[in-house]
Amino acid sequence: MEPKQIQKLFTHLEEVITWRINNSSEDFNIGAPKFKTNDHEGFQLGDYISEKELAHQEVVILLMALLPRLDPSLLKRIYLESPNSVLFDLCSTNENGRLFQPTIQAVQYILGGDSISERLKTLDYFGSNSVLIKEELIVFSSSAQEHAPMNSQISVHQEAFNTIIFGSELLPKMSNDFPAEQIHTRRSWTDLILPEITLNELQSIEAWYNSSQTLMEDWDMQKKLKPGFRVLFYGEPGTGKTLAASLLGKYTQRPVFRVDVSMLVSKYIGETEKQLAKLFDKAENKNWILFFDEADAIFGKRTNVKDAHDKYANQEVSYLLQRIETFSGLIILASNFKNNMDKAFTRRFHSCIKFNNPKHEERLRIWQQNLPEQLELSDIDLEQIAKRYELTGSNIMNVIQDVSLKTIASKDPNYKVSVDILLESIKKEYVKEDKIFT
Repeated sequence: MEPKQIQKLFTHLEEVITWRINNSSEDFNIGAPKFKTNDHEGFQLGDYISEKELAHQEVVILLMALLPRLDPSLLKRIYLESPNSVLFDLCSTNENGRLFQPTIQAVQYILGGDSISERLKTLDYFGSNSVLIKEELIVFSSSAQEHAPMNSQISVHQEAFNTIIFGSELLPKMSNDFPAEQIHTRRSWTDLILPEITLNELQSIEAWYNSSQTLMEDWDMQKKLKPGFRVLFYGEPGTGKTLAASLLGKYTQRPVFRVDVSMLVSKYIGETEKQLAKLFDKAENKNWILFFDEADAIFGKRTNVKDAHDKYANQEVSYLLQRIETFSGLIILASNFKNNMDKAFTRRFHSCIKFNNPKHEERLRIWQQNLPEQLELSDIDLEQIAKRYELTGSNIMNVIQDVSLKTIASKDPNYKVSVDILLESIKKEYVKEDKIFT
């Protein structure tokens, strides 16, 4: 943060407000103190204004919204110089009434003065097509964001504040408005034991991230190709779908959000669509990866319409088709079976990647790469274990954890693992999945 350069912006805002107080009937575009973007570059906030090509009016609105965080006493200082201005009748005050807070009405007056038509034009900057709203910069004190009353206070969203002031992205936490949690991994591609053809398909997604800007912008293909990249991971549980999504995020340096499908799906007609809208609106233009685990629940096959519920369920699927096709980032849907998915979705996937249960060679590698070095396995033939017991990667990791904990608890100084302990842990995994253990 560059305090002196930020202060220069707020000095300009003070000049604009003072000008309006003294010139209530003048046209903002003609009479207001001029703003030159080039004079305010070289620091985070100034560069953001330049990059987004904000109009002078948008700069004023953004600075007004930043007042409560960066210069809360500015309006009070102006009030002491011009206490009779109508502007201060349009502001709200804080709890003790000592400071003025910016509102939509106050912004309307600064930009439009006495002109009703100019004040009405100002409302366009608070509409859904405004960059300030699209980028989720401005938030209102009213809970009804889309129809905020004119006396609503305005401020800058905490996530946006961190981005435009400090240059660091503050990622959202799971909530009713954002039903997804960020997932991480400390593993690497070498830890994902899959057939080479599957790994190559996964790494082609990484290549899309590295090349998409050249393709879409430099080659001007955005007119011919739809934005974003859509992938289906399908296969039995525990075969590496979540780890693969986490690794794609790690190696493309993009946050991965696993969507909680249970929070999205509602028994109330139309609510699922609203929740999805919130999710996509939040993630749009953020370069995030959205990972829908167990996606069948909302991306499943459409049904014949028998009642109103079926009708709305099919509308939700249609809505999803539209949103995933226009989403500019990477969307990964995970399902146990490809046939569970609506064909309208699968036709739109750039890639459908099958995660098979590991063969015995792959199971052996998983055992070898993940067993702690501290364990003594001299009496155990891992190759025979890998051949005999058909476990997924997730099953094997559960067995390794169980065996390790039992061995540590046994107080054996050599950490020796007996065959019986290993087989007992393997049996637990078989029983969990209703498989016959022999």
